[in-house]
Amino acid sequence: MSITEISLENYQQEITKSEKPVLLDFYADWCMPCKALTPILEEMAGEYDKVKICRIDAEKHADLSMIYGIISVPVLVLIKGGKEIARKMGVCEKQDLIDFCDENI
Repeated sequence: MSITEISLENYQQEITKSEKPVLLDFYADWCMPCKALTPILEEMAGEYDKVKICRIDAEKHADLSMIYGIISVPVLVLIKGGKEIARKMGVCEKQDLIDFCDENI
């Protein structure tokens, strides 16, 4: 599975109406921790199928960032049934992300 880029146009379909829980990564292109997190998420997306992994450029889609109260990046938001159930800030290892998802879904 690959990481899905989210915009206002596909937000409803990919996030709100998703049958699977969603791990949503808020990032910025200039953010070094975000760049460090990207390959970890890509690897996780290929191996871990309990969640759908999506990304939102927090600056490009400030409207969506405001909905979630994002004031710094990276922030990972776990969404189930269209509602936020957990949040994790900063860079972490793949196993930490898997454990985070397993504990909350």
